Amino acid sequence: QVQLVESGGGLVQAGGSLRLSCVASGRTFSRYCMAWFRQAPGKERELVAAIDWTGGDTYYVDSVKGRFTISRDNAKNTAFLQMNSLKPEDTAVYYCAAERSVTIPFAGYDYWGQGTQVTVSS
Repeated sequence: QVQLVESGGGLVQAGGSLRLSCVASGRTFSRYCMAWFRQAPGKERELVAAIDWTGGDTYYVDSVKGRFTISRDNAKNTAFLQMNSLKPEDTAVYYCAAERSVTIPFAGYDYWGQGTQVTVSS
């Protein structure tokens, strides 16, 4: 069982930055792929970024490539999403997710956080 708690969301102007954190409970955090999803009002939840358990493999949706960076600190059971050059279209609730897998899954994550709101004003 893994419990995830996100933090770091907020209101920022376009062009600004935010850093999201996701702290996981459990002793086997290092064996889980971690991901960040987001859901904007009226839209489906989408996978934004993901990282494998080693930290050596990452995935980004095209719309955030070059602006967002996913990372993890297995010693602190924490995953991060550094978001730079934020745009109004990045406004959404951001969710942390975890799945025990050798390779990055694109769906079927078993564990989810409660979500944190990110609002980017123009």
